[in-house]
Amino acid sequence: MATFILNINGKKQEVDVDPSTPILWVLRDHLNMVGTKFGCGIAQCGACTIHLDGTATRSCILPVSSIRDKNITTIEGLSENGDHPVQKAWLEVDVPQCGYCQAGQIMTASALLEKNPNPTDEEIETAMNGNICRCGTYLRIRKAVKMASES
Repeated sequence: MATFILNINGKKQEVDVDPSTPILWVLRDHLNMVGTKFGCGIAQCGACTIHLDGTATRSCILPVSSIRDKNITTIEGLSENGDHPVQKAWLEVDVPQCGYCQAGQIMTASALLEKNPNPTDEEIETAMNGNICRCGTYLRIRKAVKMASES
């Protein structure tokens, strides 16, 4: 075990965990931040997406020891009141069905818009590729990302 001080959603959090523990499990099991979901465990589905220094990153394979001084943003820290433009567009378009993948989808979309505020449909599809929605709401996801980019 080792002690790590992590900057999560703008707050310092101290955890005592095995250095190889994926940050997903640090968030969920040690810090009770359960918005980030476990999907596949091999960084293929996107359910576990967080921001690491503003970049959409799969947390299920990222060991806590590799974080160092980077800033972590989870779905809980994206906005205080759920009023981030992507979150608002998600509700407006009524994207979720089961909702399981939505935190990862929203985190990927918000990272895209931070870097590219006015993406084309092709750029949205490229950025969102790899975030699997088992319910198949991809058209609504693209529409919500486009709507958020216009707000």
